[in-house]
Amino acid sequence: MGKKKNRKSSFKESLEKPEPRAGGKAGSGKGLSIGIVAGVLIAAAVAFILIGGGPSSGFKTVSAEAGVVKVPLSEVNDGHAHFYSFNGSKKINFFVLKSSDGVIRAAFDACDVCYASKKGYRQEGDTMVCNNCGQRFPSTKINEIKGGCNPAPLDRKVDGSNLIMRTQDIETGAFYF
Repeated sequence: MGKKKNRKSSFKESLEKPEPRAGGKAGSGKGLSIGIVAGVLIAAAVAFILIGGGPSSGFKTVSAEAGVVKVPLSEVNDGHAHFYSFNGSKKINFFVLKSSDGVIRAAFDACDVCYASKKGYRQEGDTMVCNNCGQRFPSTKINEIKGGCNPAPLDRKVDGSNLIMRTQDIETGAFYF
């Protein structure tokens, strides 16, 4: 009878403790694989959120009337970058923000250096940050400095309660996209 007890406990123990696999601990292969896959998925989700979901995420589509695009100032006077897309000769992305000095500014969501990556910019506090190279640009310098990795300026003017951009000015940025 003693042998039966040993067999039962051996059988029970074998169910609770799997045999070690070659080159590793018991059951570690499957668990490790699942852990790695889960980690990669979490990292990808975090990157997607931080970068804004890519170049077309979060863009509000605007259209033109009589050759101009109008954006209500009430939509952009909060100090946050607002991203827009205009469908002209091709889809052209730009952003508008009220900088810390109170000026409404506009720029293409691209620059002369990194435009081929099509990653654009994101806002961090009072700066716009290139999603490709990480360069940082104070909001007060948008439309003031051009070239290099600076956000490519977009001509605009304030008219009453709207920011006005001519479609021909928006179209000048088509080659970035």
